[in-house]
Amino acid sequence: MKEAGGGLDFADSTGLRDRSGTVHAGRAMRRLSPRFWLARQAVLAVFFGPLLGAAIVAVFILGAGASLLMPAGVVGVGVVFWLVEWGRYRAWGYTERDSDLVVQRGLMFRRVSVVPYGRMQFIDVSAGPVDRAFGLATVQLHTAAAATDARIPGLLRGDAASLRDRLAAVGEARATGL
Repeated sequence: MKEAGGGLDFADSTGLRDRSGTVHAGRAMRRLSPRFWLARQAVLAVFFGPLLGAAIVAVFILGAGASLLMPAGVVGVGVVFWLVEWGRYRAWGYTERDSDLVVQRGLMFRRVSVVPYGRMQFIDVSAGPVDRAFGLATVQLHTAAAATDARIPGLLRGDAASLRDRLAAVGEARATGL
């Protein structure tokens, strides 16, 4: 499914989105809050900061030489983790269409979940300690199918509550046949 002069990316096989981010049903993918990226950076800093400090102390205790590779190794692994988290952050997106919710995610293995509103049973909004510190929440959609894992992390609390309310209202209307 190629278009003249551009082509489509991963979601082209589902007919959802072209490379410009335009959803073919007329709506663009919404991205996660930038605070989500800040929260992930904070978690990486909390993990790699002390590890780097310990590697630097080890250099002073063990002396120069091969021990100089320890801080460089920690920094290198930290950069790889940072790049992976950046890619994962940029890969998340969602859009509300007329009859369903589309959630896409995945850095190496891209995944698109399409959840019809009438199939939704309930919607959870949750926030762990890091998310709460950054004013974020995760919306989790539950259907009768156990394999449904449509979740949208990194939304501002107010946006998550609004999305939950909209999805619940539309899902209830679809379930009753309105």
